[in-house]
Amino acid sequence: MIPTMDDFDFKNKSVILRVDINSPLNPSTLEIMDNWRIKRCIPTIEELREKNAKIIILAHQGRPEKWDFTSLEKHAEELSRLMGEQIKFVDDVYGERAIQEIKNAENGSVIMLDNVRKCKEEMKKLPPEEHAKAKMVRKISPYADAFVNDAFAAAHRSHCSMVGFIPVLPSFAGRLMEDEIKNLDKMMKNARRPRIFIFGGSKYENSIEVIKNLLEKNIADKILLGGVPANAFLGAAKKIEFDVDGSIKEIIESHGEKIILPVDMVYDDGEHDVEKARKAGKDIGSRTIDIFKEEIENAASILISGPMGIFEEERFARGTTEVLRAIAKSNAFSIAGGGHTVAALNKLGLASGFSYVSTGGGSLERFLMGRRLPVIDALIKFKRK
Repeated sequence: MIPTMDDFDFKNKSVILRVDINSPLNPSTLEIMDNWRIKRCIPTIEELREKNAKIIILAHQGRPEKWDFTSLEKHAEELSRLMGEQIKFVDDVYGERAIQEIKNAENGSVIMLDNVRKCKEEMKKLPPEEHAKAKMVRKISPYADAFVNDAFAAAHRSHCSMVGFIPVLPSFAGRLMEDEIKNLDKMMKNARRPRIFIFGGSKYENSIEVIKNLLEKNIADKILLGGVPANAFLGAAKKIEFDVDGSIKEIIESHGEKIILPVDMVYDDGEHDVEKARKAGKDIGSRTIDIFKEEIENAASILISGPMGIFEEERFARGTTEVLRAIAKSNAFSIAGGGHTVAALNKLGLASGFSYVSTGGGSLERFLMGRRLPVIDALIKFKRK
């Protein structure tokens, strides 16, 4: 059982809070274009503030060597705006300035340290016990009474700020982390049937392992495919010309009756039956939309990850729009996940129609694969009795 915030008295305590506020940025100005992940960490922050806790936020943005690898100053400004409270930004992670600001901060205040990925030790993939020896942990942990991890979207990474504090401080899942695990566990273990999973997007390699796990363990009753995964499975079924991994053929041979593939798709020159077009499509077609909508109407539980086509282009957006609208209107227990899916939901204003919207990308994929998440494992392993 994962330890949660219910297992500790945070009143007047100093808390290190790891969040995931990694956000899409404008390439020219580096302004935050979507504050959705920032909004999602607010309930945990507010709960800690109600307990008069001193909150020290750790987070990241981008990856070293990438254009969106930058300071968290604008993230702190956006969080301040959303909360109506001043969040102090510190242009340091564990140096003298950071330590002094942590010491000076009062109970009930919130400070945000700079991008943890500016520290070379952060992105090493090491077990918690090894990361606990890192400078970041040794420098900051003496000034904290507890560690709360609310960064589900990065829970598949065994990075320093994600797992390094867990062996040395009482550590707990934040409210967002708790909600993610609860809802995904429900979908995988005891959500009502029929239970359908819908996958799309611009890649298919990881979806192979996800689909295999869902079918072999009888978690999914049906799997509906759009986007590149649909093209890959259509290629393996020899309905279109598309080079694919041989393992897809094995899935089709073993569980083909549970996999629903497009019968028509949209191309540059219009909508055609897939077997007549014999090439990769850019959105699901009208007949396929109707088939998918009927499956959605009959489902009791639905998870969708990935658009049905190139959603950013209007002529290839209908499939995604129709499918998301159908799920939002249904009475099913419904989960949406993945960055592009969430972007489409927000653009269409449909997020409120879903039972739960996950912040996870890689962590969601790993969960659906049936693999363990390093952060969850560490929280359970080092749970204080």
